Amino acid sequence: MNLVPITQMLAQAKREQYAIGHFNLINLEFTQAIAETANEEQAPVIFGVGEATIRYMGLDYVVSIARTAANRVDVPVALHLDHGSSFEVVLQCIRAGFSSVMFDGSHYSLEENISLTRKVVEAAHAVGVSVEGELGTIGGTEDDITVEEKDVQLPKPEEAIHFWRETGVDALAVAVGTAHGMYKSEPKIRCDIISETAAHVDAALVLHGGSGIPDESIRNAIMAGVSKINVNTENQMAFTGKIRELLAGDPRLFDARGYLGPAREAVKETVRDKIRLFGCSGKA
Repeated sequence: MNLVPITQMLAQAKREQYAIGHFNLINLEFTQAIAETANEEQAPVIFGVGEATIRYMGLDYVVSIARTAANRVDVPVALHLDHGSSFEVVLQCIRAGFSSVMFDGSHYSLEENISLTRKVVEAAHAVGVSVEGELGTIGGTEDDITVEEKDVQLPKPEEAIHFWRETGVDALAVAVGTAHGMYKSEPKIRCDIISETAAHVDAALVLHGGSGIPDESIRNAIMAGVSKINVNTENQMAFTGKIRELLAGDPRLFDARGYLGPAREAVKETVRDKIRLFGCSGKA
């Protein structure tokens, strides 16, 4: 299938109370693992790509690999810019072939965030590309950005509702107590913020920092109204952990295919577990 925007898949997820998995594309093996598992589970899926990955792989490689993977499966696949830092970066990704973009204006004032996000929405919607916006600050480290716990800000539901009405985003990431990376202690997800916001906006709500959250907390967040969940760190830990295990166990192993293949399988199992937890299997 061709790459698709996230709008339709998230609208269905919101109606039926399940969540779509957003899994970061890091290299070829991650791309294959995500696409193959989504196809096996018959689940729509979102490739997430941050600016650090674009710098590492090259924008043309990212789009080409994602398109190839999408064309090899028969489930909806979106290619989504994760935490786009500027209007210019967003436009580069749209022109390159991304089907969805996120503009992260959460470090601006509310009104400036609205103004900048609205500009992105106008440009993206004009060419059929979906948009995710962000409100509040999510802790932890994502690519080059680190937010300390003391700087985390959770928006009020009325602020999130106002943001959506003024911007028209298709998906809305609202800070509700999660963080990027793995957690030192169990996060306290504010399902009250999720449910109050979800009841008053048409946009799908997004949970960033989905790695390491207890299953029951994930289920509660979905029931409260989350329709998209971002997972990256758990996949990276599974991938790297398998490589460490294989290299430590066989000092003679030098063929990269000998450890990248099993590492890819480890990512597949993590992705499969998340798709099933999110209730997304069979929803393609």
